Amino acid sequence: MAQAVRPNAVSLFATDGKPHPLQDTFAAVTVVLGVLAFTTAWFYNLHLVSSWAGLAGIITGAYGQLISATTRERFLLILGLGASGVGFFLGMAHGGLFGGVVGG
Repeated sequence: MAQAVRPNAVSLFATDGKPHPLQDTFAAVTVVLGVLAFTTAWFYNLHLVSSWAGLAGIITGAYGQLISATTRERFLLILGLGASGVGFFLGMAHGGLFGGVVGG
């Protein structure tokens, strides 16, 4: 008996069987920026990197949450947003977005 075989989803994060390239891109970028912001936040002299990467991760994660389609995408976005937030706030505490660059 012949049965219809569904092709595997193109997306690793799609649970509905449809590809979501834009949403997957936002999730991946948010996670990468979150990891960058989180790891550089622990070094005092890298506050510019951590604060800017954290801010960019928060913005991309927020928009990714707005357009996300599946739970897996939202899960990765929340992880990236949390790491970006921690990196952003620690970067701000160590000197901020322009600390030491703009005269004052």
